[in-house]
Order: sequence, then structure tokens, then C-alpha cells
Amino acid sequence: METELTRKQIEQLMVSALETNERAFLREVNLPGIDLSKADLHLADLSKAYLPQANLSGADLHLANLSGANLIEAILSQAILCETELRKADLSKANLQKANLEGADLRGANLRGADLRGANLQEVDLRNANLSETDLSGANLRSIIARGVNLSKANLQKINLSRIDLSEANLSQANLAGANLSRANLHRADLSEANLTGASLLGADLGEANLTGANLQHANLTDSNLHKAGLSGANLSEANLTKANLTEADPSWANLSLANLEGTTMPAGWQEVVESY
Repeated sequence: METELTRKQIEQLMVSALETNERAFLREVNLPGIDLSKADLHLADLSKAYLPQANLSGADLHLANLSGANLIEAILSQAILCETELRKADLSKANLQKANLEGADLRGANLRGADLRGANLQEVDLRNANLSETDLSGANLRSIIARGVNLSKANLQKINLSRIDLSEANLSQANLAGANLSRANLHRADLSEANLTGASLLGADLGEANLTGANLQHANLTDSNLHKAGLSGANLSEANLTKANLTEADPSWANLSLANLEGTTMPAGWQEVVESY
């Protein structure tokens, strides 16, 4: 479409589309900074729309198509985005506070620096999405699909990620202090320099994960799998590693002072090192 429209014209298009039980066609519209707060845009086709800094706070966008849309610095706080198509959309630095994104498709989307505090992301597909430097404090991430997601430098403090598949995800320098990662799949994930102080990793799969320089002080790693994990320079002081599997892991220069190593399977040749603590 590649055209500019007013809010009134968009609302008229939406009414006409709903009356004929069709999807409003707004593909490639050019609407930077437009105020569409609390607008009814459900089912609208806004694919590849140009909407940087648009105000969509409280808007109803459920089942809408925003794939490939430019939503840089857009305001989407408290917007309804349930089951919305957002594949490869650019939501960098967008405000998504308390937005409802349940079931949305965000595969390959760019949300770098976005504000997702208190947002509902239950069952959202985040595969290969960029959520680096995002603030997800208080967000609901239950049942997300997150294989290969980029969460580097993200704020995930005290977030519940129990049983989530985060295999091959980038969590480097992320704040996961007090987070619940019990039974999570972190196979080959990058957790280098991540803050995992007091986090629960009970039964988590950390096989071949990169935990170089990570802070795991007071973390619970009971029954976790750390086979071939990189732990160089990691802080594991006072961590609970009861019955953890560290076979072929690299704990060189790791701090294991006061760690609970009862029943822990250590790498070959590390028994003497452990006894020195």
C-alpha cells in the first residue's frame, strides 16, 4: 500500500472489513508516530508497515499480521497481541510493558532494548529472536519456545524459566539472579559472565554449556548435568552441586570454595583439587 492514512480513515477501513467479515488490508502503510492508542486493529494486515514511534498503547491487535513491520520505539504498553504474527518485526526499544503477547509468533523478531516488564509472553515463539538488553522483570515466560533466542544482557531476575527449552540460547551477561531454571534445557547455551547468584538449576541440562566467568554463588545445581560444560573462572562458591554430573567439564580456575559436592561426579584428576577447598 505504501500510503499515509489518518486514524479516522484506518478506523473506517476496520469497520468496513469487519462488516464483510474480511481482514483490513493495511500492508506497507507509512504511519510513523501515528496515535492509534486503544484502536481496534484485530485481524488487520499490517505486514511490513512503517510504524516507528507509533502509539499503540492499549490497542487490540490480536490475530493481526505485523510480520516484517517497523515498530522501532513504538508504544505498545498494555496492547493485546495474542496470537499476533510478528515474525521478523523490528520492535527494538519498543515499550511493551504489561502487553499481552500470549501465543504470538516472534520468530526472528528484533526486540533489542525493549521494555517487557510485566508482559505476558506465555507460549510465545521466540526462536532465533533478538531480546538482548531487554527488561523482562515480572514477565510471564511460561511455556515459551526459545531455542536459539538471544537474551544477552537481558534482565531476567527472579523469572520462572522452569522446564523451558533454552538450548543454544545466548544468555551471556544476562541477569538471572534468583531465577528458576529447574529442569530447563540449557544444552550448549552461552551463559558466559551471566549472573546466576541464588538461581535454581535443579536437574537442569547444562551439557556443553558455556559458563565461563559466570557467577553461580549460592546457586542450586543439584542433579544438574554439566557434562563437558565450560566453567573456567566461574564462581561456584557455596553452590549446591549435590549429585551433579561434571564429567569432562572444564572447571579450571573455578571457585568451588564451600560448595556442596556430595555425590558430585567430578572430572578426571579433579578429586585432589576438590579436597584442597
